[in-house]
Amino acid sequence: MLQIRKILQLAAAGESVREINRITKVHRNTIHEYLVQLRSTGNSYQDLLNLKDAELAEYVYPKKEEEAPDERLKDFLQEVSKYKSDLINCKGMTRKRLWGKHLAKYPDSYSYSQFCEHFARYLNKSDPTMVMSHRPGDVFQIDFAGTDLSYIDRSTGEIIPCPVLVCSLPYSSLAYIEPLASTQLEHLVASLNRAVNYLGGVTNWILTDNMRQIVTRPCRYEPTFTELSEQWAVHYNTFFKATRVGKPKDKPTVEKTVDLGYQNIYAALYEKEIYSLEELCSRVAILLDEFNNRPMYKNLPSRMERFQKEEKPFLKELPYEPFVLKHRAKAKVKKNYHVILGEDWHQYSVPYQYIGKKTILIYDEKEVEVYLDLRRIAVHKRNYRKNGYTTLPEHMPESHKKYNEQRGWTGDDFIEKAGKIGDYTEKIMERILSSRTFMEQTYDACLGVLRLANKYGSNRLEAACKRASQGPRINYTIIKNILKNNQDKVLLSENQVLPFLPPHDNIRGPESYQ
Repeated sequence: MLQIRKILQLAAAGESVREINRITKVHRNTIHEYLVQLRSTGNSYQDLLNLKDAELAEYVYPKKEEEAPDERLKDFLQEVSKYKSDLINCKGMTRKRLWGKHLAKYPDSYSYSQFCEHFARYLNKSDPTMVMSHRPGDVFQIDFAGTDLSYIDRSTGEIIPCPVLVCSLPYSSLAYIEPLASTQLEHLVASLNRAVNYLGGVTNWILTDNMRQIVTRPCRYEPTFTELSEQWAVHYNTFFKATRVGKPKDKPTVEKTVDLGYQNIYAALYEKEIYSLEELCSRVAILLDEFNNRPMYKNLPSRMERFQKEEKPFLKELPYEPFVLKHRAKAKVKKNYHVILGEDWHQYSVPYQYIGKKTILIYDEKEVEVYLDLRRIAVHKRNYRKNGYTTLPEHMPESHKKYNEQRGWTGDDFIEKAGKIGDYTEKIMERILSSRTFMEQTYDACLGVLRLANKYGSNRLEAACKRASQGPRINYTIIKNILKNNQDKVLLSENQVLPFLPPHDNIRGPESYQ
């Protein structure tokens, strides 16, 4: 309207069309058309200049007469909302099939290309995009990429697919991308731990689609989340929100980050030979850092710079320790005072007093806890050996405990225990241990000798061993008989030795066995 007013002012001053053209640079034909149009209103130039812009515009650009409505468009608009619904809800529905249905009902309607043009125009108008503004540190959006990465198993040559978790902060557009061993909750939770650790803090809430690992019952207003995802959220002082089903525009930032991940990470790894998940994660981490530290546009800071300066100060602090995923299982205490963890088929001991009780096992990748009536009765380091046993001595009955101790004894253990009783007992123990080719065959005899101290006392056992040491042969029975017959109480002089049988003929020789 500024140009129109300039033209009016010059015309009111008596300037020619040519002069007005020279001053305003507007084409002479255009100036002529404006002046003819404005003079036809019957108002003077001065009156027109006194009008407001909106009123002057009505004279310069008069409304065109409404054209007669296009009957084909009218027919199309009557059906188009149903066509949109069919395209969304009917799997396999195409625009060409919809056009065929429309043409069957309205034979004189649009051609296929015109139908598609009007349909696209309607979809753009009916689904406008809203500009979202985000507060720093408010939301963290997460999703799985539609395409997996992979590595090659060296032993088999098999290509192992790896799902990829993609996370994004809408305010700074900082991304976190990581390939996982699987989409199972235990791997997802560990990756989320690493994601918030990468940020160095936690946002107010986390937005996810309705992935089954986190959402058990999708609902637009009140989705139900899994118990473990709720535990994770409580641990990090945040909470989950879920998008509407089939509404990717509810989390546009992470959807865009998925595309950027394809361009900056997937493409860089294309045709690269990678032989382990660890190597794949390492390469992705390097490419991710390059992506986050690259300037977003000309003369604009990188995602990482913007995050560090403008968003990180608004994040909540991380807890002292990362979240550990815990599982729950039921088990009855068997007669051998052990419970079975069915996932590994490994048995763990509990105090023998709880035989027959029903317990709850709470376990993670490192530890197994056993609870009875909300009271922890045992805790073990997790063992993945199938059909194995993990037993603590304090859980055993006294008899089992002693037997278990004895099973682990060696010859040195017997000699050490005998030495505590006396020198002669130690010598006797050495002789008994060396009396058999296989030392283990003498362990019961050694144990029997040591137990005699419990019945007769250490002093008497030492005296009995001193007396027995004079003989050519030694065993448990000899020591026992000395104590039983009180021969240990008969003192021997220093030079006295035990009497031996004198030589006699009552001895069987080889000839007796021919």
